[in-house]
Amino acid sequence: MARQFKRVTTQQLVDAVQSGDFIGFCVGCGAEVYGVEPDARKYICEVCGRPKVYGAEELLMYIA
Repeated sequence: MARQFKRVTTQQLVDAVQSGDFIGFCVGCGAEVYGVEPDARKYICEVCGRPKVYGAEELLMYIA
């Protein structure tokens, strides 16, 4: 069964990876964050301040 992260859909992740824009997502608040390395884990979210930002590619590995 695929795991759905808080407020981040699989389609958002796929679109982010395909864009090539180094996009990550906060699994705490759902914020889209730019300038995030593909394998990023636990970066600090600029929106909620929690260490819950992951690179889109990294999140896709979790739900695959």
